[in-house]
Amino acid sequence: MGALETGIVWGADVVMLQEPYVEREGYNISHPGYRLIRGGRTMTAVRRDTHLEFSEVDKGGDGDVQVFDIRYPSGIKIRLVNVYDQLRQEGGVRSQGRPAQTARWREIMEQEKILLGGDWKAHRDRWDPQCPPKRDATFLENLMDEYDLIDVTDGEETHSNTRNGETSGSLIDFFITKASMADRLEISTDLATTSDRAIVCAQLRWDEGGGAKVSRKITGWDIDGLKSKELGGRKL
Repeated sequence: MGALETGIVWGADVVMLQEPYVEREGYNISHPGYRLIRGGRTMTAVRRDTHLEFSEVDKGGDGDVQVFDIRYPSGIKIRLVNVYDQLRQEGGVRSQGRPAQTARWREIMEQEKILLGGDWKAHRDRWDPQCPPKRDATFLENLMDEYDLIDVTDGEETHSNTRNGETSGSLIDFFITKASMADRLEISTDLATTSDRAIVCAQLRWDEGGGAKVSRKITGWDIDGLKSKELGGRKL
């Protein structure tokens, strides 16, 4: 699986996936380097040899929001949230309502140190200077305003779309956090993937007295775009 292999190369403790490939009958996705924690349309991979302690917290969202409380060896605690904010499809038709928006966000935001990342499916020049007309951004903007969150990006597009022979891009996969956390984040975007999505890497640095400690988290990969190229007949 390309996203997880990239995670190994980059030394990522966590890989956050959105729209993971639905496992076929008799076909099981696994990885020797990561423990896979499945939601609904999200999946979070935790490095097997990580020095961090993880505990999953159920805050609703019908599988489109995964919440993890993480403890560093120094005792520092942060909350990590994996989000896929998109309409549910029934019979190939998109229904009304986005399950991620039904999560218990007030409870989720109780943690002071918090990092949220994923596929927001929200278009706004607030985080994407090249944004087309504003669309589907109200929920995310309200969340950011209510809890004083800021977007942390490197300005690179994370999604490409080709229609009628013309290709356009947008920035819809990114991290949001509080200002105190944003100062500790370094973001880089890798556009060289076989999917229509980029990989977004966040390096979170803590000064724990013994030099800077780095924990990497990755988001923004559409595994469905890989299944014909990387999953055919192989057990991962």
